[in-house]
Amino acid sequence: MVGSALLRRLEAEGFSNLPTRDRSELDLTDEHAVRGFFRQERPDAVIFAAAKVGGIKANSDFPVEFLLDNLRIQNNVIEAAHEIGVRKLLFLGSSCIYPKFAPQPIPETALLTGPLEPTNEAYAVAKIAGIKLCQAFSREYGANFISAMPTNLYGPNDNFDLETSHVLAALLRKAHEAKKSGARQLVVWGTGKPRREFLHVDDAARACLFLLETYDSPEIINVGCGEDIAIRELAELICEVIGFNGELSWDTTKPDGTPRKLLDVTRLKNLGWQPTIPLREGIARTYEWFVKNVAG
Repeated sequence: MVGSALLRRLEAEGFSNLPTRDRSELDLTDEHAVRGFFRQERPDAVIFAAAKVGGIKANSDFPVEFLLDNLRIQNNVIEAAHEIGVRKLLFLGSSCIYPKFAPQPIPETALLTGPLEPTNEAYAVAKIAGIKLCQAFSREYGANFISAMPTNLYGPNDNFDLETSHVLAALLRKAHEAKKSGARQLVVWGTGKPRREFLHVDDAARACLFLLETYDSPEIINVGCGEDIAIRELAELICEVIGFNGELSWDTTKPDGTPRKLLDVTRLKNLGWQPTIPLREGIARTYEWFVKNVAG
């Protein structure tokens, strides 16, 4: 999702020399293959968006894979980028790096100040290790390796698999299928009380290019819209956009995850960046893409 949005944005900005490989062409967990790619292409700048990702269920079921795969991917890419002298690297972390009960909105200084949310701890630990590796290369070798922490992203090419998807994509698919089948009820995990922040992936791509051009500090920087919404309100909004008129039912045997996760984006806004896609419009665009490309 993020990679394709970055390519769309780069091409729209006139960039043409964009060496890429998809998963079938390059296994980022393979150190030898990654070094070979970097030595062959010798990129000037790297936006590092690749990761093994998933929602609460996937993170809870496969902590070993989420930790080991992401550590391997990060170590291989960051080390290879340094080896060939990449001018600048942008590492994309995640808002889940912050403590479960971090102050809200969450400032960048909250990193490593408390326990993590247990349901995605393995993924968060891997991402924190990636941040620290970038900072270590900056401190020891003077590398211009920066790290951005996006909030919850959504949009075209999101993962809509109900077993592994994040909340917005999962709700969108559930509402679509409920409407299609004529169901009277849509079951949603948890209580609906947790609050989450959502940023359209096209805005995230704009922010990445902005940071490549304007930001050179090894200190992490949050990327978000600065507004959050309760999961219950999100579910209602998605049903409204899609046209599902049934009832919402809450499965409180399922976990809520972190009570609230809203990023403090003061640092980014002070640099002059603002998001452009409101949540309702973003959901409508995403649903249009889903109907054309996934629902069939």
